[in-house]
Formats: sequence, C-alpha cells, structure tokens
Amino acid sequence: QVQLVESGGGLVQAGGSLRLSCAASARTFSSYPMGWFRQAPGKERQFVAAITWTHTTYYTDSVKGRFTVSRDNAKNTVYLQMNSLKPEDPAVYYCAYELGRRWPATSPWEYNYWGQGTQVTVSS
Repeated sequence: QVQLVESGGGLVQAGGSLRLSCAASARTFSSYPMGWFRQAPGKERQFVAAITWTHTTYYTDSVKGRFTVSRDNAKNTVYLQMNSLKPEDPAVYYCAYELGRRWPATSPWEYNYWGQGTQVTVSS
C-alpha cells in the first residue's frame, strides 16, 4: 500500500507563488512516474503535471512556464512549484502515483494511488 501526503497549499495573491510537496511511503517511489492533478468545485479532476523517475516532465498547456514539477527520490518527495498564480488556478491539488509507467499519463484513471489533496486559493 502506498500513502501520499500533500502539503503546502494555502491562500496567495494573484501573481504569487506556492510550493506544494507530496511525500510518498512507497519503497519503489524512485521507479515510477508521479503526477499532479487539480479539481475545482463542480469540475472534473484535471491533469496539471507529471514527472518520470528520470525527471522528464510534462505539463498541461495552461501551466507551462509557470509551474515546475520536480522530485527528490532520496526523500520520496515530489514537488510542484507554482509561480504567477492566476484566478483560474484555485483548486484542491492532488498528487498521484502511477504504476503502469505510461507516459505521459494525463488521465486520473491511469494513476493507482492518490493523496488527500491540499487546497490552493488565489485572491485577486
């Protein structure tokens, strides 16, 4: 069983930055891709970014140039640095763990384990 715990969410002004972290309990963390998704009220869960075990990254178009996904395999942790936050970015952000090694995995059904989510709020 894999446990994922997100942290780092909060309230930030538009144009500001936040760094989300996701700590994983998996012994095989360094061998599989990780993803970040977000879900706003009344909307479907949306892909944000993903990173392979070799640090190759992939982003949805709306966050390219603003968000950066990274991972520290020694710490079993994946990060999402969010800069230039916009009013359309608020959501609950989730990290996810993907055992199928599909790349890029951009659909929620492709991921096997999920964190509990962390709320990101952007004030205008």
